[in-house]
Amino acid sequence: MYTVSLKRSAEKELKELSPKVHDKIIKALLSLRENPFPRNAKKLHGREGVRMRVGNYRVLYLVDDEKKKIEVVAVGDRKDVYR
Repeated sequence: MYTVSLKRSAEKELKELSPKVHDKIIKALLSLRENPFPRNAKKLHGREGVRMRVGNYRVLYLVDDEKKKIEVVAVGDRKDVYR
């Protein structure tokens, strides 16, 4: 099982979301503990990491298979999260 941690900036972005969206994303993050590469996740192009789609929002994260660790680096609307 993987451990999931959030960068401070990702925590801040998550707290700014509506409660409904916040809960959906938390549920998706918890599911990453079992499977860090779900069907709705894709490797990023041009930078390291993986992105997961949660409705109109995206979660960007890094996976360390050796340490069984996932670090969430960004959470946000799909039009803003890649900037």
